[in-house]
Amino acid sequence: MERTRESISVFDIFKIGVGPSSSHTMGPWRAAQRFLNRARRDGWFDRIQSVHVDLFGSLAKTGRGHGTDIAVMLGLMDADVEAIDTTTIPGIISEIKSKQVLRVGGTREVPFTPMTHIGFHVTKTHPGHPNALTFRAQLEGGEEMQGTFFSVGGGFVVSEEQDEPIARQQVQLPFPIELAADALRYCEEKGTNLPTLVMQNELAWRTMPEIRERLRRIASTMFECV
Repeated sequence: MERTRESISVFDIFKIGVGPSSSHTMGPWRAAQRFLNRARRDGWFDRIQSVHVDLFGSLAKTGRGHGTDIAVMLGLMDADVEAIDTTTIPGIISEIKSKQVLRVGGTREVPFTPMTHIGFHVTKTHPGHPNALTFRAQLEGGEEMQGTFFSVGGGFVVSEEQDEPIARQQVQLPFPIELAADALRYCEEKGTNLPTLVMQNELAWRTMPEIRERLRRIASTMFECV
């Protein structure tokens, strides 16, 4: 799998989400949404008849304890991992189990029984990464579409196929940083400090009011959790 470097924002690191694990909960949730995005992009979303999810390695071994099964169901429903009211999650999952129906993408109802449609392959590890999961969508006409993703940590997800276009708007940072030494060098050259340097880079993505509002939301969420 070819790896490419990408500049990331502070908000790619500090983000609001559903726990308990960024790798085993938020990552699989995001992976499910990536699979949905692919279905919409390639024009087969409206042909989905059923969906199966296969969890491998660490995701299978600790998945139930870390809510991986719940995460993929909510992700396939396209629920917002940042905005969802967590008190509603038990009721949503209970309804899926009782009705045996999953509303894929929030709109398309398909038969779904968690015990049979989510596979925990505890003895199998994907060669690409310890945290791997595969989505299989059965379409009208008998065709099957698959997508394998790796939850690589911190809620970040990588597609095995690497076929999704990069959604992030590519920006030219005033201070591109790959190593800690780069940050120190810029600080010395500009006679500034690290927080100021980071803020200048953040302004390449967002306005100051947007940055402050995101920081306020993160801080507020953290205090609510304490």
